[in-house]
Amino acid sequence: MTLTTLLPQGWPRPKGYANGMAGTGRLVLIGGQIGWDTEERLAEGMVAQTKLALQNILAVLAEAGGGPEHIARLIWFVTDMEAYRANTKPIGAAWREVMGRHFPAMAVIGVSCLVEKDALVEIAAEAIV
Repeated sequence: MTLTTLLPQGWPRPKGYANGMAGTGRLVLIGGQIGWDTEERLAEGMVAQTKLALQNILAVLAEAGGGPEHIARLIWFVTDMEAYRANTKPIGAAWREVMGRHFPAMAVIGVSCLVEKDALVEIAAEAIV
């Protein structure tokens, strides 16, 4: 199975994400993951929580036999959009460390709070394995 990046003719190539992805295979839906460990201890700060949330997504996806290359879409929910914007470079470095150079379709949505009081980011994923 291979995902194909969708880029309409004449559109600029997005940086760090795709406008769309297409693929065939088994759909894997991953509920929102936050940046905590297996003992439900949250990491400190936006970058550390993002990295751990991505690692948690990959742990769930591995249960379906998938890896980062199978992720077609991520939806991010962040409680502090200014902190997200201020940390795009270190978040990008954390992304490459966990996900490599695979950039699926993404949306980032600012929210007032998440279920876990001190969570700063929650990421839901859709993959095709």
